Amino acid sequence: MKTIKEKHSLAMRWCHWVNFPILTIMIWSGMLIYWASDTYSITLFGHTWFKFFPNWFYDTFNIPKRLAEGMAFHFLFMWFFTINGVVYVLYTIFSGEWRQLVPKRNSFKEAWQVLLHDLHIRKMAPPQKKYNAAQRIAYTAIIIMGFGSVITGLAIYKPVQFNTLTWLCGGYHAARIEHFVLTIGYVLFFIIHVVQVVLAGWRNFQSVVTGFEVVNDQPKQVIKPVSDEK
Repeated sequence: MKTIKEKHSLAMRWCHWVNFPILTIMIWSGMLIYWASDTYSITLFGHTWFKFFPNWFYDTFNIPKRLAEGMAFHFLFMWFFTINGVVYVLYTIFSGEWRQLVPKRNSFKEAWQVLLHDLHIRKMAPPQKKYNAAQRIAYTAIIIMGFGSVITGLAIYKPVQFNTLTWLCGGYHAARIEHFVLTIGYVLFFIIHVVQVVLAGWRNFQSVVTGFEVVNDQPKQVIKPVSDEK
């Protein structure tokens, strides 16, 4: 027998799907800003061993220097990113949803077991409710990362007006590096998140759109005692 079970609230789905295009625009516009001044690389003993965007990348994709356009989009959509994040955090607090998102004492141990299960090394997955231990850690981390992006972004945007934030970030250049590292974190999270969604199947993805999940309820079998015949 199939039953419909509510899985995700409207507020959660709204913030999730609104954040996706906003974050995509933020990363794209941030790259336009960075490509106008490509400075980060790993250099040791006077030799550059690694550069995030080598020259062939710019030549192949014909990357333009669109600093003004990148800054315009980035500084506009950062407000939508911040507002959406604040709304989501307030919702989790007042609805009590945070109890299902915040990692528990044994979440890191269980997250390792989840990873082994996803890699087909461990047969049985650890018990979970709405979210497993790995999801708790990942979703909490992405909220902290969002908070960090806002802080470092303001430190870069107005280093004089927000000089306290800039100082807390370790200075302007440190804040810019931290902002860049957080962007890499978003990209990695997005890739892993999409892979996990694909592995979880269509039903899991559909529940994030509709808010409901169709569950197959298996009727319990009642075992009757066998009486002894004389």
